[in-house]
Amino acid sequence: MGHGAPCGNVFASPSTSQVYSVARNAENGGGVILGFGNYAGDVLHFGGAAEKLRAEGIDVRIIKVSDDIISNTPENHRDRRGIAGDLPVFKIAGAAIEAGADLDEAERIALKANDATRSFGVAFDGPTLPGAPEALFHVPQMQMGVGLGIHGEPGVRDEPIGTADEIATLLVEGVLAEQPERVEGGYQGRAAVLVNGLGTVKYEELFIVYAKVAELLEAAGITPVRPEVGELITSLDMAGLSVTLVFLDEELEQHWLAPVDTPAFHRGAMPQIARPRRTEFWQAGADETPTSTEQSREVAQQIAGVLDLFEAVCVREEAELGRIDAIAGDGDHGQGMAYGTKGAAAAAKTALEAGAGARTLLVRAGDAWSESAGGTSGALWGAALISAASIFDDQAGSEPRNIVDAIDAGIDAIQRLGGAQVGDKTMVDAAAPFRTAMAEAFTGDNASEAILSAATVAREAADATADITAALGRSRVLGEKSLGTPDPGAISFSILMKELGQHLA
Repeated sequence: MGHGAPCGNVFASPSTSQVYSVARNAENGGGVILGFGNYAGDVLHFGGAAEKLRAEGIDVRIIKVSDDIISNTPENHRDRRGIAGDLPVFKIAGAAIEAGADLDEAERIALKANDATRSFGVAFDGPTLPGAPEALFHVPQMQMGVGLGIHGEPGVRDEPIGTADEIATLLVEGVLAEQPERVEGGYQGRAAVLVNGLGTVKYEELFIVYAKVAELLEAAGITPVRPEVGELITSLDMAGLSVTLVFLDEELEQHWLAPVDTPAFHRGAMPQIARPRRTEFWQAGADETPTSTEQSREVAQQIAGVLDLFEAVCVREEAELGRIDAIAGDGDHGQGMAYGTKGAAAAAKTALEAGAGARTLLVRAGDAWSESAGGTSGALWGAALISAASIFDDQAGSEPRNIVDAIDAGIDAIQRLGGAQVGDKTMVDAAAPFRTAMAEAFTGDNASEAILSAATVAREAADATADITAALGRSRVLGEKSLGTPDPGAISFSILMKELGQHLA
């Protein structure tokens, strides 16, 4: 089914380096397919890993699973979220590879499987992050959240809770609205079926739902092919379930029915095939620290102090940022910022002990932020620090303009990599006006004053994001639910810039 799985934090993408490490050791000469659910953090981190692998001459293809019908229109199927459809898409692609498909063929089949897969789900209550005092969200009594996400996102809308039969009818009708036409040599009314529990809806209840699903499919002239009922794509202790259909043709059905053997999903007997075993593995190791001057090491010490400050601030703000994010996201922004800044501060300390200059320290801190936080914020803040490093030199000191230019370079990286524009309800809504205000206020030797005045502008812009609906990221799917709440990334950016200005003053 797969040769490796990089593991990030709970509900967060694995970091670029984690994806790279797993892919680097799984690759055996035929190239790599990176498969993941279509979420912003995964797109950034898996994309970054793909760039590193391609730079080393490894052919890499990317498959973004996008089966969630509620998260975008049928015309934009490949820009939907990936939820329970991950399982059949990866199962079919893995079976094709096991049968001998090369990289081009495996990519074609994986995309074909994704384009044939549709899912729809409901939630009755939210999941609880490990150590958190309560769930990320609650569904009102006698209501259900329609259109849930698997990373703890609430439903797109609330409706009165139905019986098992009524819920099955809602989900099946939603998926069948996108049933393809039946054509000779293609789809003929046969579908792989997955009724998936998200953590607290157990097998007895899931089979009750499946009974109605099977009845509805029969009435629609559809034959279920090797249905799966159980907890296969879970979301901690989330109360909810989803229905997935893969509209099969002969090729997809062959790979859906093939044997598979993983720790949590087993079907049939795998053929015994002798394969050479890898004896040497790539390992991430600390690079040799470049030489640096005393002046650059002094600047590095100051930068490390800023990262220590950022860590303290993010720990202080973790709960509030998580609360904001839970309203129209997955509630992990506060945790991600705390993890990221902690990792960056620790990496900076280690770099100082190794005699690193300013540039090297920022690069290693950026890598550590991305590694420690995962998710979208980890990728963007990590890239920002690495981009800011280009302004400094391991062989030279610093001047006030370097600080302003470094922040400018970091914001440029955030906008370039994230692809967000002002008005999309992201960190950019605070960062872009901050950048403009800082440039207007900076006279050449008043970095702290320019940053402080720009931070006020950033906070006003961040607060104003409460009045717009999200156009990017997970909040986009929840539409009107994001109204009335500011974007957590914009808020955290404005807080850190204010703290930076006060620190420099």
